[in-house]
Amino acid sequence: MNTTPTATTTDAAGRLVRLGLRENWLQFTLLVIVNVCVGGLVGLERTTVPLIGSETFGLTSDLAIFSFIIAFGVTKAFTNLAAGALTARFRRKQLLVAGWLLGIPVPFALAYAPSWGWIVAANVLLGLNQGLTWSMTVNMKIDLVGPSRRGLATGLNEAAGYTAVGITALLTGYLATSYGLRPVPELIGVIFVVAGLTLALVVRDTGAHVALELAQHAKPLPSNEDTGPKATFARTSWHNRSLRGASQAGLINNLNDGLTWGVFPLLFTDHGLGLAAVGLIKGLYPILWGLGQITTGHLADRIGRKPLIVYGMLVQAAGFVLVLALLDRPLLAGILSAVFLGLGTAMVYPALIASISDHAHPAWRANALGTYRFWRDIGYAAGALVAGIVADALGLNATVIAAAVLTAASGLLAAHWITEHRPHTR
Repeated sequence: MNTTPTATTTDAAGRLVRLGLRENWLQFTLLVIVNVCVGGLVGLERTTVPLIGSETFGLTSDLAIFSFIIAFGVTKAFTNLAAGALTARFRRKQLLVAGWLLGIPVPFALAYAPSWGWIVAANVLLGLNQGLTWSMTVNMKIDLVGPSRRGLATGLNEAAGYTAVGITALLTGYLATSYGLRPVPELIGVIFVVAGLTLALVVRDTGAHVALELAQHAKPLPSNEDTGPKATFARTSWHNRSLRGASQAGLINNLNDGLTWGVFPLLFTDHGLGLAAVGLIKGLYPILWGLGQITTGHLADRIGRKPLIVYGMLVQAAGFVLVLALLDRPLLAGILSAVFLGLGTAMVYPALIASISDHAHPAWRANALGTYRFWRDIGYAAGALVAGIVADALGLNATVIAAAVLTAASGLLAAHWITEHRPHTR
């Protein structure tokens, strides 16, 4: 039963505004489809781009190959951080449209880049695109549903995006087997850009929903509480234990993703798997990650955020252990690791966003989410950097060991720092 308060207001166009999933199902559904396009665009890179670096451009350093992930992660992280502050000056819809405009060149650059530098530059644009579009879709869904359905809202948002990442990774692997690494696999991104931009122009802004929630919020904002970006960054990154715990878990979670993004295609091709098999492994992980969040997002509203976060990180750590334990049977190792990594990430992802939202007042929630998403997505760059340095020095297997240790330690830190603070439902 939807327990969100039923008070109403009107927006600038005179339309009735209410909080709740049922009350806003059409706009919510449009935003889900938008995030399918967001995820599909980044999914273009999951299978083919590391191999383009090694096979098309002849790169021999793993760190050089992973530089595209570093460019993507750093750009997306800072865009996430800026997105929270930009919501104070621009409407969410304006930022969503801007993100899609920045993404237009990406599939063409990936398909026809004459040098590796063009691939890296394309990932700067992709980071800007993903930081704005993904940030706005999750913020707008949270705005629409109100406090009692945050877990479900974020679960559906992330499910749409990461299922699209996985299906696109799977599809590009099969297309690369038939047509080569470029340009056919990358050009399917044109479909995502056109569809995403069109829907972004259609969807309504959610500013009136934020105003309604502020009016209903049970806990008034203290008069001396600084809601600015700088204060919120410090509060989310360090001063608040629960926000700190969620931020570090998000960073390590995406460190894992950045590491597997670069390492797994190289590791499994080194052990004899072809592009189709690598595409299966790279696709299965985010598909399970995506679809699993439909259940785990709802579960986060029922049993709490912390159990899913802690045990999800430990399940991910087990996935890395399985890679090394079964590497003499690489397809089995890849599939089992994808299952554990996908399910573990599905447990963690919506619970972390919901936990941040629980501990943040609506007046500074967008900045808190932006800060969290900054730390989470800087993990992409950290993962690629760690993987590149460790792989060049000690080999690809050592990167998997490092990921397992860091992930388990992060889960234990989350258990120590995070407390439950869910809104009461009536």
